Amino acid sequence: MATGRTHRPATRSRGIPEATVARLPLYLRALTGLSERSVPTVSSEELAAAAGVNSAKLRKDFSYLGSYGTRGVGYDVEYLVYQISRELGLTQDWPVVIVGIGNLGAALANYGGFASRGFRVAALIDADPAMAGKPVAGIPVRHSDDLEKIISENGVSIGVIATPAGAAQPVCDRLVAAGVTSILNFAPTVLSVPEGVDVRKVDLSIELQILAFHEQRKAGEDAAAAEAADVAPPVVRGGAAVDRKGPDGDMPAVMPA
Repeated sequence: MATGRTHRPATRSRGIPEATVARLPLYLRALTGLSERSVPTVSSEELAAAAGVNSAKLRKDFSYLGSYGTRGVGYDVEYLVYQISRELGLTQDWPVVIVGIGNLGAALANYGGFASRGFRVAALIDADPAMAGKPVAGIPVRHSDDLEKIISENGVSIGVIATPAGAAQPVCDRLVAAGVTSILNFAPTVLSVPEGVDVRKVDLSIELQILAFHEQRKAGEDAAAAEAADVAPPVVRGGAAVDRKGPDGDMPAVMPA
């Protein structure tokens, strides 16, 4: 089976925009769900709704793959699953190392979705000597002293960093020096990498802060709307102010002449 070190996805060479690449996993997730329910075809509108995008954007994205649906029939689900999987490089084996086996690293190691999506956890690595040899998700943890050897032996090109912030950059430097060219960073810090190395950052606290901002804004809008309803100005008729509310506090259905 091919490994990640010898094959790279063709998206860059084919000029597929990064925004389209970022949406391909959304389409694949929706299509995989349809495939599991034995749905043979899907319209662009149905697939777009399942992926959370509009249908025009979906059709534009698929045009970069050379995939066009059949009018009146839609897209062949199984063919699209294969096509997108191939474009994302998921039809081959991608060995991955996870560095930092604390609570988060252990949770990632136990995630069951890696294997079904083309990723194989080749090794779990931690700097704590007490962790060495302990099995996590059935895989014995290796000490960080062996990092370079592990990467070389397993042909690893993707590394996952789940260390504390202070350890993340040194770990990143070692991964890159050992030949890793793609890094998924869960540490709460920004990594500096040379050109040609891709970094994707996942920061759960930032995502929660963004949600908190939206919740605060919605609460402010609701309060402003309620205040506006309570202090609505009176209607002036013939030089005299007429209360908008009826005797029970509600606006009368018909205003007096």
